[in-house]
Amino acid sequence: MDITPWAPSPWTSSSWTPSPWTSSPWASPSLLLPPALDTESWTMPPSVSRALLLLAGLGCLLPGFLADEAQETAVSSHEQDHPACHRIAPSLAEFALSLYREVAHESNTTNIFFSPVSISLAFAMLSLGAKGDTHTQVLEGLKFNLTETAEAQIHDGFRHLLHTVNRPDSELQLAAGNALVVHENLKLQHKFLEDAKNLYQSEAFLVDFRDPEQAKTKINSHVEKGTRGKIVDLVQELDARTLLALVNYVFFKGKWEKPFEPENTKEEDFHVDATTTVRVPMMSRLGMYVTLHCSTLASTVVLMDYKGNATALFLLPDEGKLQHLEDTLTTELIAKFLAKSSLRSVTVRFPKLSISGTYDLKPLLGKLGITQVFSDNTDLSGITEQEALKVSKALHKAVLTIDERGTEAAGATFVEYVLYSMPQRVTFDRPFLFVIYSHEVKSPLFVGKVVDPTQH
Repeated sequence: MDITPWAPSPWTSSSWTPSPWTSSPWASPSLLLPPALDTESWTMPPSVSRALLLLAGLGCLLPGFLADEAQETAVSSHEQDHPACHRIAPSLAEFALSLYREVAHESNTTNIFFSPVSISLAFAMLSLGAKGDTHTQVLEGLKFNLTETAEAQIHDGFRHLLHTVNRPDSELQLAAGNALVVHENLKLQHKFLEDAKNLYQSEAFLVDFRDPEQAKTKINSHVEKGTRGKIVDLVQELDARTLLALVNYVFFKGKWEKPFEPENTKEEDFHVDATTTVRVPMMSRLGMYVTLHCSTLASTVVLMDYKGNATALFLLPDEGKLQHLEDTLTTELIAKFLAKSSLRSVTVRFPKLSISGTYDLKPLLGKLGITQVFSDNTDLSGITEQEALKVSKALHKAVLTIDERGTEAAGATFVEYVLYSMPQRVTFDRPFLFVIYSHEVKSPLFVGKVVDPTQH
């Protein structure tokens, strides 16, 4: 791979020390059971039909959220020195790119945005109640090598990851959550409930799925509250035969280390394709960035840091090379980009945008080998032995907003010295890819593609 910097510069970055996508575990979550939720006495009348609804991965990345309800849990010095979430990070990264390619194959004319961490969280929690081939298929579909990584390490990795992202003292305001929405008469296995509580911070609440409208309202209200009103009406319809819903969300507020000035934002052309051009507000900033051209990807790469130890990698393909970039991008290349520290004087021009992605995960995950959990042959007896459950639906919705400040509404002044040796210009005025990466968990939090910034 030939990675060519835009221009020589003696400037280097010392704000963080990047490293490749490697693995490790997370911290303890809490299951909130309503007083009426007696796990030893739930019963399910035989008249209720068999179904399991899984709602996976509700994600937001936008400029305004404070994880004020996140609970901080003490972490042992061992976990601080050897974070468990780093052990699972390579699998999360591999899953992210594999799922991206499946989504991209569905359409090359629409924006893409999803959270691989959120989806992995939901299905890893589901695997706690899976047995036999179903159990193996779910974890292997999430790109875990079960001969190299013990299942206990996988769940401990997610436990520590949840603690890390929900830590309220971080400048990077990030929160993730899970919930079990249970039919009021269904009896769940005590071990599954305890594991969901201790490993995945899962809340639980009761609904009567025989009243689909009321159940839908309760689920959507929970999601709307958890995402601070950014994801509304996720569930459009609900089967009255549903017994259990797994709800997962992740919400991110990132503030640019180097914010754009709003007065520099001007309306300009964005070239969706060879025949389609749209007008968009284009942000502009002259500053010092890690910027390079990768001949392997035939793309320009710009790294933009968030406060709180996260980085956005923006990949702008050369003309006509978008498909090549999608087919060629690997976790190893991204690790090499993150390891770069030499800063260049560059004018970055970037569209101000708000996009979202909504996905039916059943066909997408099926292409990654996760099929049995959706079929009548599934074994989810670790969740309940009362009914032969299966996953009837798996949804994922994510929302992205990028503006001048990244998060904050006003006030801060940022002073930066730049080298005025004919700075290069990188203009994101045609389709591009991006990855939002957390240096703390060594994993991609969000992955996406902007085809049309005006397409919401």
